[in-house]
Amino acid sequence: MSFLHLSFYSAFTLSALGLAFHRTHLISALLCLESMMLSMYIALTMWPVHTQTPSPTIMPILMLTFSACEAGTGLALLVASTRTHGSDHLHNFNLLQC
Repeated sequence: MSFLHLSFYSAFTLSALGLAFHRTHLISALLCLESMMLSMYIALTMWPVHTQTPSPTIMPILMLTFSACEAGTGLALLVASTRTHGSDHLHNFNLLQC
C-alpha cells in the first residue's frame, strides 16, 4: 500500500470515527461528513493518475456537485434547527416530537 492510499484511507477513517464518537453538535457532524467527501473526492481525482488512464473521468465532478448540494442542505438544516430549537445540540432533536 502506497503512502497516497494510506493517507486517503486514514483521512476517511478518522472522519468516520469523528462522526461516530463526537456527535454533540450538528456542525461537527456536518464537518465530519464534509471531510469524508473531500477525501473521497481527492481519491477519485487521483485514481486515473494512479491507474494511468489517458481519459479523464466525470466522477470527481459529479462527486463535487453532490458534495456542494449536501453542504448547502446541511447548512440550511443547521439554520432551521437553530431557529426552532435554540441550539445545534443533537440531543435536543427528537424525531418523535412535533
